[in-house]
Amino acid sequence: MKWNVFVDGQRLDWRELPAQDIEQVETGVYSILYNGRSFEARLTPTAEGLAVTVKGQSFLVEVTDPRNFSSREQADAGAGRQELKSPMPGKVIRVLVEVGDRVHAGQGLVVVEAMKMQNEMKASRDGVVTRVAAKGGDTVCAGDVLVTLE
Repeated sequence: MKWNVFVDGQRLDWRELPAQDIEQVETGVYSILYNGRSFEARLTPTAEGLAVTVKGQSFLVEVTDPRNFSSREQADAGAGRQELKSPMPGKVIRVLVEVGDRVHAGQGLVVVEAMKMQNEMKASRDGVVTRVAAKGGDTVCAGDVLVTLE
């Protein structure tokens, strides 16, 4: 499973740490072994999300499962920029739109093949395509941005 990890609002590309390298030593405190070095991470829930403090530096962290439509995406669905993300790993079969195209809610934007099934990703609202990040033949991971609407 590839999780989406955001640190201070920026998506972080990371590789999963083996479970044996992370140990909870007390509630909200974790010992992490990474590249032969040991770190202590303290987790504190805040109104904005989860604050993680390592070596005196605090970071606001959000971890989401890309298969779920997150609350942040639900709040943004009605207006402004919207990024259509791949809900699963797969291969882009066809891109049905180009930059500048006006699209309507329910209109197909991209077709992704996963587990021998083709899935048409559709616009959730009316808008204009401002970016096409994928092309036919591309391999995508869950959570990768395919098309951006304004």
